[in-house]
Amino acid sequence: MISIKICGVTTPEDALAAREAGADLIGLNFSAQSVRRIDMDTARTISSVTLKWFNGLAGLFVEQTWEEVAEINRELKLAYCQFYTHPWPLERFTPAGLVPAFRVRSAEDVTNIRESIAASRKPTMIVIDSFVAGAMGGTGHKAPWELLAGQDFGVPMILAGGLTPENVAEAIRTVRPWGVDVASGVESSPGRKCSEKMKAFVRAARSA
Repeated sequence: MISIKICGVTTPEDALAAREAGADLIGLNFSAQSVRRIDMDTARTISSVTLKWFNGLAGLFVEQTWEEVAEINRELKLAYCQFYTHPWPLERFTPAGLVPAFRVRSAEDVTNIRESIAASRKPTMIVIDSFVAGAMGGTGHKAPWELLAGQDFGVPMILAGGLTPENVAEAIRTVRPWGVDVASGVESSPGRKCSEKMKAFVRAARSA
């Protein structure tokens, strides 16, 4: 069964609604570049009220140093750390659940993913997102499904980028990823999730 992640959760209420909708995992965004950024107090609250309901929590990091990632990881006991920094650490620091994210717009980007995986410690899984200049996820733009169809990177692949309740089933049938990741596609406004959209997204993903 496909894994479903609701990313960019900003309130405990939205986290619980994601669980009620049937999501497997939620993501907490710590990037200063994102409208979905949360502070540590909010992260602690979300963690305390939702951790038992999910297969762990994922943290999303962009501009943080590895020391900052390590500190947040230790405090929140994150199951996964998602990041856009390549290459990722080998010996000095390795968070539990290494999840590098890649932005794809061309066949060359697909080749670069393979090279990055080969040159670094094998990650737990990878996230593949769309490429939008100056943005790291959550843009609502679709990844190039046709380039990803049939790709096997040797690790589980989570497809992100412009997924919605209306197109996620088609995306899954085309790309056949291990999991899907959605943020803006299930929101009522930037940073606030819509319970009905989350339920519709999960139903559509499961149906595929």
